[in-house]
Order: sequence, then structure tokens, then C-alpha cells
Amino acid sequence: MLRIRNSILARLLSSSPASPIFPLHRLLSTAAAAGPPKPSFAIQEYLVETCGLTRARALKASAKLSHLKSPYKPDAVLAVLAGLGLSGADIAALVAKDPLFLCSGVDTTLGPNIVELTGLGLSRTEIACLVSLVPACFRCKSIVSNLPYYLSLFGSYENLLRLIKNNSSILRASLAKKVKPNVAFLQNCGLGACDIANLFIGTPWVIGMKPERLQAMVACAQGLGIPCGSGMFRHAMSAVRFHSEEDVAAKLDYLKKMFRWSDAEVGIVVSKVPYALVRPKNMQRRSEFLISEVGLEPAYIAHRPALLTCSLEGRLRPRYYAVKFLKENGLLKRDLSYDTVVKLTEKVFMEKFICPHKEAAPHLAEDYATACRGEVPTRFRFA
Repeated sequence: MLRIRNSILARLLSSSPASPIFPLHRLLSTAAAAGPPKPSFAIQEYLVETCGLTRARALKASAKLSHLKSPYKPDAVLAVLAGLGLSGADIAALVAKDPLFLCSGVDTTLGPNIVELTGLGLSRTEIACLVSLVPACFRCKSIVSNLPYYLSLFGSYENLLRLIKNNSSILRASLAKKVKPNVAFLQNCGLGACDIANLFIGTPWVIGMKPERLQAMVACAQGLGIPCGSGMFRHAMSAVRFHSEEDVAAKLDYLKKMFRWSDAEVGIVVSKVPYALVRPKNMQRRSEFLISEVGLEPAYIAHRPALLTCSLEGRLRPRYYAVKFLKENGLLKRDLSYDTVVKLTEKVFMEKFICPHKEAAPHLAEDYATACRGEVPTRFRFA
């Protein structure tokens, strides 16, 4: 195994051209030459001149590396990174992100990890990407022991990478205490392997939760009328993430009073737009505008909850003002429902309601643009 590992490492390092910032031949020769520590070694200068960090970043990183008395170990680490194909900018970013990576053991950790990941079928480019994303994990041996399970769970390296980009700590989560129990629980809830993978990718914090907390959140989401297999399930999980059942019940009561909804109506809204539970103050402003100013009935809003997902300043108000202006001036040939007007894409709305009236209302486009910025033009102020 030692011979195989050394052979793979040798091919990795020799197959990469030397970087202009990291002269590979110098790094390799320095890494190979064992010698006594040099008392004159200045880590801050090393970070700037050899690793490519800015002075400010080097100053910050050097505080974690003050114990280093020689470039021997950092040079060996940089040689491995250059051998994996990381550019000078990539390595500088990695060192700034995790300065202690320079203290990793090439023979004890980095080398064995690279050999084992190669054995799992990962290419040099994929390993380099993994190192850049989670350097702190890569300098631990557990990354290799957990990876086969994750590759099986997510079906591909690309899917796993999507999760890691959103939750880099996942590779350090306990498989036995958190991940596997959570997967088993979701399977018992009726979710298939693909559904579970998509849930974890969409809400990456779920996978490493304490199992009892995950179970409570699922029960709460289901209590809102959102089953596990629903497309809204992950949104419901996000909505109840930081709230107890009592908090959720209080928010439901608040929405009912604010929009004058019945239990059935608030149930319809939350099952389709769980986001309504997250920011009640934003919902209050929408309620005041839609009911008091636009004049919509509560039941109308409840059965068209997509209205609550639109920007108040960027879409709801400007379109209401523009259409009302056209009606007031007799420029609208047919009366469309407010819901229909709001659902149109910006391009279609401009083509149907703004552009055709350039001559009759030359300031309409300008006033509409002003309204989209959160201001109310004089011509859009109605008595």
C-alpha cells in the first residue's frame, strides 16, 4: 500500500506544470530535503511571497502559524496542492481560508487522503475542488471514511458538491448519531432516495440536525397540511426551523387576524406559501395594501397566495398604480383581474400595459419605473 500511495502521489505531483507563483521544482526539492529549522523563518513574509496572500490577509493568517519555525512542512503542502493542479490564486484563497492547512502532514494525512479518494474514483480535478471547498475537513482522515456513504446517498460527486457548497461542515457530521438516523426517519416518512437527496441539497442544514429536532420539524410541517413528498415540504421546513409548535400556532393566529382569514383559509395559504410564517411584518404591509388600498377580499387573497410572494415595492404597488392610471384615463380596453396583472412577467406587462400608450401617456414608462423604485409619482396619486 505504501508503494502504491507513493506512486500515485509521484504521478500527481510530476504531472502538474510549475505555477509562476509556486515554482514546483523548488517546492518539491525543499519538501524532500530534511534539515534543521531555520531560526530566521518569517511566516508573514512567507505567506506573502510564497503563498500569494495580500499583506492584510497574511497578517491575519500569521497569528495561527506563529509556531512554525521552518518552511519545510508548508513547502511540502504547497507542492501537493500544486501537484493537484490548483492555481496560484486558488492556493492563496485556500491558505487565507484555512491557514492551518499549511501544517497538514503530507505523509500522514494529505497523501493517504489523496490515494484513497483516487481509489474511490475521484479525478485529480475533483479532489482539488474538494480541497478548495473544505480544507479543514481534508486535513482530517474522517473525510475519506464518510465520503463513500455520501456518494452513495447523493448518487454522484456533482450532487454531493452542491451540498458541500451550501454546508461545508456536513463532512464532519456524525454518520451514526445524526445522518443515518435522519435518512432512516425520512425513509419511514415515505421519501425515496432521490427525494431525500433533493431535500438535503435544497435544505443542507437538515442532514446534520439532531434526529429528535428533525422529527419535531417534520411533525410541525405536516401539521400545516404539507406532506413530506410535497414540493413545498423543504420550504415548510425552512419556515418552522427556528420555531416551536407554540410559535407556529401564534404566527397562524396573527395571520388570521391580519388578513381576516378563517382557519381553512389560513391553512390554504400556509400549505402553498410557507414563507408567510417567516416574516409577519412583511405580511402585515401586504395585508394593508391588498385589502385597504387595492380593495381585495380576504378570501380572494387566500385562494391566490402567490400574491404574497411578490415584492410589494417592486411589483404589487407599481402595477396597481399603472393599471389604475390607465383606467382613470380611459386607456384600458378590457378590465383584467389584479391577480392576472401581477402574474405577468415584466416583459409581457411592459408590452401590454406600458409600451402601447407612449403617445397617449408619454410619462407612463418613466412613472412606472419610478414606482418600481419605491416612490409614488405625482401622476400616480389618486384622490
